Amino acid sequence: MCGIVGAVSVRNIVPILVQGLARLEYRGYDSCGVAVYANGLQRARSTARVAELAEQVSATKLEGTTGIAHTRWATHGAPVVHNAHPHFSHGPGPDAASRPGRIALVHNGIIENHDELRAQLQAKGYVFLSQTDTEVIAHLVDSLYDGDLFEAVKAAVGHLHGAYAIAVFCKDEPHRLIGARAGSPLILGIGKDGQEHFLASDAMALAGVTDQIVYLDEGDVVDIQLGKYWLVDKNHKPVAPAQRPVKTVQAHSGAAELGPYRHYMQKEIFEQPRAIADTLEGVDGIVPELFDGSVSAARVFKDIDSVLILACGTSYYSGCTAKYWLESIAKIPTQVEVASEYRYRDSVPNPRTLVVTITQSGETADTLAALRHAQSLGMTHTLTICNVASSAMVRECELAYITRAGIEIGVASTKAFTAQLAGLFLLTLALAQARGRLSESEEARHLKAMRHLPAALQAVLALEPQVIAWAEDFAKMENALFLGRGLHYPIALEGALKLKEISYIHAEAYPAGELKHGPLALVTAAMPVVTVAPNDALLEKLKSNMHEVRARGGVLYVLADADTRIESGEGLHVIRMPEHYGELSPLLHVVPLQLLAYHTACAKGTDVDKPRNLAKSVTVE
Repeated sequence: MCGIVGAVSVRNIVPILVQGLARLEYRGYDSCGVAVYANGLQRARSTARVAELAEQVSATKLEGTTGIAHTRWATHGAPVVHNAHPHFSHGPGPDAASRPGRIALVHNGIIENHDELRAQLQAKGYVFLSQTDTEVIAHLVDSLYDGDLFEAVKAAVGHLHGAYAIAVFCKDEPHRLIGARAGSPLILGIGKDGQEHFLASDAMALAGVTDQIVYLDEGDVVDIQLGKYWLVDKNHKPVAPAQRPVKTVQAHSGAAELGPYRHYMQKEIFEQPRAIADTLEGVDGIVPELFDGSVSAARVFKDIDSVLILACGTSYYSGCTAKYWLESIAKIPTQVEVASEYRYRDSVPNPRTLVVTITQSGETADTLAALRHAQSLGMTHTLTICNVASSAMVRECELAYITRAGIEIGVASTKAFTAQLAGLFLLTLALAQARGRLSESEEARHLKAMRHLPAALQAVLALEPQVIAWAEDFAKMENALFLGRGLHYPIALEGALKLKEISYIHAEAYPAGELKHGPLALVTAAMPVVTVAPNDALLEKLKSNMHEVRARGGVLYVLADADTRIESGEGLHVIRMPEHYGELSPLLHVVPLQLLAYHTACAKGTDVDKPRNLAKSVTVE
């Protein structure tokens, strides 16, 4: 949940930076800091609240006209002062640690190849004073600096793998601030009369300072100086002002600004790389403490022998996906119940069950009631996967994992769903570890895959133009069928739900093997059949099911991994996924289904963000 604020001005900008951090406190953080140019690099950092940082800044009379500030949620390294941002470069040379650096930098996101870069930079004589991946970027920029900070940052980002938003300045160019983003948001704020400019991770940080905002695109690098700024895109080509127009943003509602998107749902679909990166912040390893609450997760995990998942709607489908993970990886019996049904039937309680609730808002009435019913039956071990830390669900469960998807305004859930899947996969690994089912090598493999998710999701989002072509066909239809097998059957269910919710097209989802047991009777040329086809153990079975559809004149729309050898042809439309992602494949395959629903609804002209008869937070039974 990190936050960035930066500024170049003719006035002292420290109060603006600190105020911006205070406006970003809603994100959650465990340290904060500010750095400015004042006859060199000067900074203040704290592991307390922003208010304490403000007192420290006042006591030291820290002032400057160029600076950056940051709130950090620990990822790489503990939440201690030396890991807090901003970071300075140190080196090269034997006395590097004692010499003031020349580069100051703050960073949101996760750099996946930080270990390799660290080794290269240490070999050049750079000294590391923290455990963060961020310090690697500061040293990397320093190593590439040759008098032009803009060129150094452009060169540096070419070496970074993962997700990032960065703000950088150099003591040798004191009135210049460089920003870059890939997978994490970053905006440019235009000050009064254009004489000062700002960077921030969220328009809310600039509330009261400027309402003139430029939303940076994926891969952009921006150079801001006194009275001017310019941008280059991901290919380092100059960006014309018309391509990144200045938008007037109501400062008090900056967090709800649409930016370059048509609807909040589209914005939230494209925020998923950031949502996953934020949800995984603080995860350096698989430990029970990730889920601690009012009791010790380690103790609870040792005391259970089964899992009961309670959820509604989209959250229910994330639970259905988790059932496959929990039983195949953690080897723990798992039951998934629709929360609104669970408390109205007789069931057999087991006090050694971990009751897991899943909810975006934490206020869903049916799920809260189901939780309380389970507790009344003597099942007191409870854990929630929730997006709102202050919600009733978090308060009423023993343990919690807070997903950090951010505010989700569109009624049809998107980024909250994939964030839930990320949290549930972490829970699977934690339970597997507690049951002796997770080796160190397996843990490392899974964590590496999870850290790559933001970049992998970004590649899937690039498929949007192909999905739009599908949507033009679907907008003419009245019905649709979705198929999946195994781990991807719940993803088919979620895809059908999204299409129903916002386009009002009747859609159903089935396990593909069930076609011949009834649904095949519905298949005609007027019934498009969407098939989720990853290259897994069930692929050949799935291909047989697809042949059954084609033999009846059905038209297939297939999301296929690159190596599935499924080719487009008459009545067969294929979109190739960028890569096969193993156990985490559901997080990638659901994104094109979200886009399909969204663009179909746009083509039909429905109210995408506020579909009829539906509400965002269902707080009534």
